[in-house]
Amino acid sequence: MSEQQEEKRAVRTQGNTESISPPSPAERSRLTKCFTTGSDNLRKGNFDYAVELFGSCVAGDPASAIYLQGFLEALAKKFSGKKKGGFASLLSAGSRGSLKRLVAGGKTREAIKTGLDVLKKDPFDVACILSLADACGEANYLDTQGLFLRRALDVAPKDISVNKHCASYKERLGEYDQAISCWQRLAGTKSVREEAEREIARLSVEKTRQKLESRGASAKESSDVSPLEQLRQKLTASPADFETAFELADLLEREASVEEAEKVLVDVLAASGNDLKVREHLEDRQIRWAKRRVMLAEKQLQTTDSEDNKETVVRLRTALLKQEIDIFAARVERYPDNVSWKYELAMRLKTTGSPAEAIKFFQQVQIDSRRRGAVALELGECFQKIKQYPLAMRNYQTAVESLGDREVELRKRALYRAGVLAAAMKDKDAALKFLSNLAEVDFGYRDVAERLKKLNAEDA
Repeated sequence: MSEQQEEKRAVRTQGNTESISPPSPAERSRLTKCFTTGSDNLRKGNFDYAVELFGSCVAGDPASAIYLQGFLEALAKKFSGKKKGGFASLLSAGSRGSLKRLVAGGKTREAIKTGLDVLKKDPFDVACILSLADACGEANYLDTQGLFLRRALDVAPKDISVNKHCASYKERLGEYDQAISCWQRLAGTKSVREEAEREIARLSVEKTRQKLESRGASAKESSDVSPLEQLRQKLTASPADFETAFELADLLEREASVEEAEKVLVDVLAASGNDLKVREHLEDRQIRWAKRRVMLAEKQLQTTDSEDNKETVVRLRTALLKQEIDIFAARVERYPDNVSWKYELAMRLKTTGSPAEAIKFFQQVQIDSRRRGAVALELGECFQKIKQYPLAMRNYQTAVESLGDREVELRKRALYRAGVLAAAMKDKDAALKFLSNLAEVDFGYRDVAERLKKLNAEDA
């Protein structure tokens, strides 16, 4: 975060946020007793009462990370196994609007109380969690702000607003690697892909500048030698110093070219004796650069729809897929217990038209219960591609049963696939069931209305 941004934030905080006095000794004593009672009830399984007690503690001392941890733990246990949203979410809609107004008006204590009441009914309310994080941030309660943001990330790890909030928070703390990670999670989202790439590059440079300044090499102290030249000199003196090479590559990517940055990393990889950390760092960057080339080509195609531009997009996408498959396959071999790499490899194999190969890796990912529904859907599509229709149907059914409200788009896709396949297999009852369930959720989904009409017409 720049100095100007920090100054604006400070002015806004001083002007708008009410002052919250720390608890008096008597109040602190009361809160301590309340927390102890809440902890006892949590251990005994009295989750409702524990939530109320911990909520009182947080409202009384919003700066206490210990109190907030207790509150969030009690909520997690109370709502364990329950799905996000539903009726509770509808009931909280009015309170969410009130909460946003309170945060905007700088009424921090009131906002926190209101937000806690919303979470007691629906702990998956991301908008509420972010508003509570904002309230804590405006009051400079960085510990509790961080806990609320961690909770938001747990609930919605790919949400754009959540990751932007988390990136801003980590940048404010000077934790640039974590801020970059937040933007990297968004780099695959088309609507913010360009912004994510821009922020990743900016934060990489800020991280490097901070390191240089912390070594006493700020511009004021070394005005005659640029940061780039300082890093070049240091790397020349120690060619295998990959940390310096990483910093130099950051600056070159921003201030010179990707080609120069890549050459630095290739050279240090050779100098380090093919060090694994350097290799994976280079691979990660190469994938990111390839994705950026695809993005720029797609933008050019949108501007000028020509055959040459179409061919360029296809060629770059194909090259990216091949590069990802090569890298992910190596990492699967290197880390055989890491299901994330197997999942990423399987997705790329499926995209390139190798469903039989993809199936092998998707099946190995099934041990990860968090991906059960998504993996079953992918397996269903792969089995259908190789004409193993009964296996495809079983996996679609598993996907429909496993995917919840937080994965609504995947569930709609699973219902559609199951319905279409059931119709093709002449199982009309199953087809009607799946497509009717889909129509209840989204009647405008693809051609579901037309398919239902055709199935019902067969009875006439």
